[in-house]
Amino acid sequence: MGPQTSNEINERIEAHLPLVKHVVFQVAVHFPRHVDREELARAGALGLVEASRRYDESRGVPFERFAAQRIRGSILDAVRAADWAPRSVRLLARRLEATEQQLASELGRVPTVAEMAQEMGVGVDELARLQDRLFRSVVLALDHETGDDGEEDLTLVDVLTDRSAVEPSEELETRELHNYLRDAVKLLPERQRIVVVGYFLESRTSQELAEFLDVTESRISQLRSEALRNLKLGIEAQYDGSEEEAPAGRVAKRQAAYADSVSSASDWKDRLGRWDTSYDVPDEPLLPVVRA
Repeated sequence: MGPQTSNEINERIEAHLPLVKHVVFQVAVHFPRHVDREELARAGALGLVEASRRYDESRGVPFERFAAQRIRGSILDAVRAADWAPRSVRLLARRLEATEQQLASELGRVPTVAEMAQEMGVGVDELARLQDRLFRSVVLALDHETGDDGEEDLTLVDVLTDRSAVEPSEELETRELHNYLRDAVKLLPERQRIVVVGYFLESRTSQELAEFLDVTESRISQLRSEALRNLKLGIEAQYDGSEEEAPAGRVAKRQAAYADSVSSASDWKDRLGRWDTSYDVPDEPLLPVVRA
């Protein structure tokens, strides 16, 4: 038989592409879930190309059988090349898995660490060291999808968030919000400001505040609710970009004036430039210290 032409090779490859998917399905069940199936398919496709180029029909071997072996070998070679863990670790993994499955079948439950150690003929500490060695050998790709239900396409990059690091945009938003809050507290009516600072920042009780302002505790509760409502409306107004009609009514006008005063209390550069996001509590307490 003469040499194969490029068209014959290409036609054979295209006709047997489903074979790659079939072999990947067969071998993938033996690999951990973090192994990318798309990578296996790409390696298998390279094996199919090699098989098509090297196939010799005169030997009497069906192409499907010849190609399947080449595809499988190409996949295994790719996995070994990407796996930095030694063969001993992989043998250990299979041994641990087989032992756990055997005990679970015999006991009807998940075996304990002590039972696993006894079955394997090692001590509990030695088993822990073996498991630690195995766990450290697992390498996950950052683009590996972690979602099981298919509803969210989450990868390791999405779920492995560094909680100690803050995005610059998030830092600026937090800085701006805290400085709006600082200005809003300072601009509250005097009695509301005293209640907010005393209750939330100086940990004063309603009774102490009531005695200081010479009012009832229920009035303190009312002042606190009014102050929190003003703070909420005043700060929300800074983020509401819609143009509203001029407020009607005395209360609405007073709230609008308060929101405007919060907006003009400091320049945006000052708000974003301040790193300190805590409220400025004066050195001297707002209320006299009550001692027993």
